[in-house]
Amino acid sequence: MTTIQTPDSLISTPASRRGFMRRSGTLSAVALALLAGKDVLAQGMAGDAGKDVVILNVALTLEHEAINAYQLGAGSGLLQKPVLDVAVQFQGHHKAHRDALIATIQKLGGKPVAEMKLEDYAKSLNASALKSQADVLDLAARLELGATNAYLSVIPSLVSRDLAKVAARLAADETMHFTVLTSALGRPLPAGALSYGA
Repeated sequence: MTTIQTPDSLISTPASRRGFMRRSGTLSAVALALLAGKDVLAQGMAGDAGKDVVILNVALTLEHEAINAYQLGAGSGLLQKPVLDVAVQFQGHHKAHRDALIATIQKLGGKPVAEMKLEDYAKSLNASALKSQADVLDLAARLELGATNAYLSVIPSLVSRDLAKVAARLAADETMHFTVLTSALGRPLPAGALSYGA
């Protein structure tokens, strides 16, 4: 069984997350087939399970961070009811992403990276600086944009359209979250086309 722990320094900022995903390469067809829930398709495919586990664990680390960021926001008492409801919904999306990633890592014989304690995320995300609803939304928007770009960075080298679709669906969720949060903050959406994943 492959055991991979992802160093926090590799994924500490949105730019470094995207860079790590680009430097690490892309997921094999096997990993993406498993992530898509297509176990039969994965049978007989060749792939580098160790490399796939590293990349999937980076994605899993992003999902752990997002789940806990939304938990910190929800527990802060700073979010108004309609915004709190949306935050909890987005957290649910990230939990579904997490569960799919964990299942895929395990099917590849790897060990999913462990989730840290909430207080560790509070420290790494500087939750003590959150003083308003806008602060919470700004943090969430930055994390969602980083995740969007990280997921988009693995799509270009995928040969299978079906498998690329899985990565695109994850990126689409993150982009939707970023767009809603940006709108809630009263900020303009990106003015130019092709603004994500660059």
